[in-house]
Amino acid sequence: MLYRVTDIKIDIDADSEDITGHIARRLGVPPQEVGDYTIVKKALDARKKERLFFVYTVDVSLGKKAAASMARRKLSGVFVREPQPELPVTPGTVPIVHRPVVVGAGPAGIFAALTLARNGFRPLVLERGMDVATRARDVEQFWLTGILDTESNVQFGEGGAGTFSDGKLTTRINDSRVRGVLRDLVAAGAPEEILYLNKPHIGTDKLRTVVKNLRLLLEEMGGEIYFGSRVTGLVIENAVVRGVVINNEREIPAGVVIMAVGHSARDTYEMLEQAGCPVEQKAFAIGVRVEHPQRMIDEAQYGSFAGHPRLGAADYQLVYKNSELERAAYTFCMCPGGRVVAAASEENMVVTNGMSDYARDTGAANSAVVVSVTPDDFGSLEPLAGVEFQRRWEKAAYRAGGGGYKAPAQLMEDFLAGRASDSLEDVPWATYLPGLQPADLHDCLPGYVTSMLEEAMESFNRKLKGFAMPQAVLTGVETRTSAPVRLVRDDKRQSIGFEGLYPAGEGAGYAGGIISAAVDGIRVAEAVTAKFRNEL
Repeated sequence: MLYRVTDIKIDIDADSEDITGHIARRLGVPPQEVGDYTIVKKALDARKKERLFFVYTVDVSLGKKAAASMARRKLSGVFVREPQPELPVTPGTVPIVHRPVVVGAGPAGIFAALTLARNGFRPLVLERGMDVATRARDVEQFWLTGILDTESNVQFGEGGAGTFSDGKLTTRINDSRVRGVLRDLVAAGAPEEILYLNKPHIGTDKLRTVVKNLRLLLEEMGGEIYFGSRVTGLVIENAVVRGVVINNEREIPAGVVIMAVGHSARDTYEMLEQAGCPVEQKAFAIGVRVEHPQRMIDEAQYGSFAGHPRLGAADYQLVYKNSELERAAYTFCMCPGGRVVAAASEENMVVTNGMSDYARDTGAANSAVVVSVTPDDFGSLEPLAGVEFQRRWEKAAYRAGGGGYKAPAQLMEDFLAGRASDSLEDVPWATYLPGLQPADLHDCLPGYVTSMLEEAMESFNRKLKGFAMPQAVLTGVETRTSAPVRLVRDDKRQSIGFEGLYPAGEGAGYAGGIISAAVDGIRVAEAVTAKFRNEL
């Protein structure tokens, strides 16, 4: 019998390699009665800066005497852990003639494909970008030279946009599939700690290896990935999918097509809308990246414990709401010890994102600070009005940056004063490549966004000491926080009115992050498995 034990507090200076004694004290049993245990969660409690704790939740087996004692007592936060069996998907009955096609090799696409492969379907994955090694070289070249490859970049390629991020695995969804996704990532080379850390991350350096190993696993199970294969059309007969067209030249027959495109596949959105697929506008958020010295963030969050060997680079999450305007500003995708990266996927537009390696050791901290925008802000009822809204401000940022994909940037004190910065020479924590151009970011975003950002910066400064420091660097613009559209689907996860077409993941408007996208891909693949009979 396993017991779930929560709220085991351990001082950060204590020996935390073996927590058997701490479990015994929490339960009031002899240490020798504590059997094997598994760490379920480990979080940092830094609310009181004078004393920091790690807080553990564990699943533990107990000896007979301890178990008998527990049966007679009731301890808060301690309960019997009942095993949760995984419910198998009942195979469907509809014959499948062709291999299912998965469009996109991001988290939703690759986990959809893995799920199909585990059920014997031998899926074909079509990815417009390149394999992760080639893609990494293309991205580095872009950052160094300002020469953009519109098909192989931070947005497009094996692993999706998350490959060039912090590799964050936090999620708000409560789904039993999350654990399976994490186990697959660990088996592919991710640190085992992601199974229990409260804020797990892989880091872009390790994530590249993980992504490659997931592809190799898929291939071992009979799946395939075609790189450089952009889906440019659908073959539809009587509202039934019959295949896809790649690169405007080759037709691939398919009765099942999972559209796991990323949130930046704008031309794919256009193709789907023209084909008659239901597409609707969706809210998202836009803003800037803000950079600080990591040491300042550590001291604000950890106090005198900043730099402690058991503490990594500190992060933060901040929210500001203006009830009168019914808008919110918030930090998003915070990257401790990271850098701001150029994330454009279309020519003559500037887009920023954040990225960290596993070590988070650049000495600079960055986060998006964004403001919610809704379809009412887009100025049109067209389904893709949100896409055009993004493009408008990305083009403005390109112009303000002076070309060559340099980004417009501004010191915090100048932004709050409403004046352009003259120089950015004395801020070594500014990390964006191909380079920065001093500018006024009020020219690169809507006025209601910059007004909210000004209010938010001052609010955040009260919550996190030093946030609005004069030399903090703001870099614009951040526009790809989530998809600006939703590819509407029914309760069977099919596109409404199109049999065999299954939108999935973040680009389809049904997820927000690596884990939730992966889980949505699995759900869609399960829907396919529940409908079709595997005869391949």
